[in-house]
Amino acid sequence: MKIISALTLLLVFSATCFAGKKDGKSIFNGKNLDGWVIHGTEKWYVEEGLLICESGPDKGYGYLSTEKFYDNFEVEVEFLQEANGNSGVFFRSTFEGTKVSGWQVEVAPPNHDTGGIYESYGRGWLVQIPDEKENILKMGEWNKMKIRAEGGRVTTWLNGQLMVEITDDKIADGKGAIALQIHDGGGIKVKWRNLKVREL
Repeated sequence: MKIISALTLLLVFSATCFAGKKDGKSIFNGKNLDGWVIHGTEKWYVEEGLLICESGPDKGYGYLSTEKFYDNFEVEVEFLQEANGNSGVFFRSTFEGTKVSGWQVEVAPPNHDTGGIYESYGRGWLVQIPDEKENILKMGEWNKMKIRAEGGRVTTWLNGQLMVEITDDKIADGKGAIALQIHDGGGIKVKWRNLKVREL
């Protein structure tokens, strides 16, 4: 009986560990911003278990980056856009104030390439989404985004549908954090939940 119980515990433990590796590790604890760094004067706060970004009085760019750098990974986030919802998920990014060096997977209002990849302070758009995929975004509802970065290859999905793929030598050399953005201009509010990373 003791042997059976020990084997059962081992199987449960192994299954739990495997599920954790498969599903990813949470990078937002639902309580506070531990493990994150604020860049700029825009608003980042936690309310009812949700991470919220909101334009402040300066109406400038704002970022919230992970303290940890991630090289090869899959990240999943869920977001709900309020107001115009212009934001983004950055990866392999570093910061000097609110100047960012890295790459952004766009989160934007309808018909503005949510899921496309943009290089800030660099080459600009690397790949925009096809027009026929603009209806995948659900404005005013929860959306699920997945980003896979491995070497120079980056793939994005929105609500379970493939958005773009790109292979780029400059991205392959990039190092840095995962970050969320508030675009400048004011009037932006986005809610986030279920932020998970699985390192590859």
